[in-house]
Amino acid sequence: MSYRLDTGGRFIDRSAPRSFTFNGKTMRGFEGDTLASALLGQGQMLVGRSFKYHRPRGIVASGSEEPNALMNLGRDKTFEPNARATTTELFEGLEAESQNHWPSLEFDIGEVNAKLSRFLPAGFYYKMFLWPRSFWKHVYEPIIRKSAGLG
Repeated sequence: MSYRLDTGGRFIDRSAPRSFTFNGKTMRGFEGDTLASALLGQGQMLVGRSFKYHRPRGIVASGSEEPNALMNLGRDKTFEPNARATTTELFEGLEAESQNHWPSLEFDIGEVNAKLSRFLPAGFYYKMFLWPRSFWKHVYEPIIRKSAGLG
């Protein structure tokens, strides 16, 4: 189902369709679309998860101020992290993946943090993961980075 208007849009050329993938799913947009406008046009409202509690996030702005639509673009040698979907021009074959979720955007295990929020006050990680010191590099840091979406 398309959420697009049949006409209008100063920058979109409806005679030049573009296909791209978002989280492995093939989608369509048009020349002149940004990644964000193409996602919204395809009905993809959920584009990421919040940092701490993994709450669902959608697109709320149309420029570089957009806080929720950070994407990983490409893979291997062409990989680019933290690209803003609202400023990324759509092109044929674009591969985009949302950030900060596991195993999928729609079903994120990290959502359990919202249920545990009472036990996770601001800054709890600054005191909790100090000891034993030898655990930091190989245990604590990888888990924290993965859950934060920081790779």
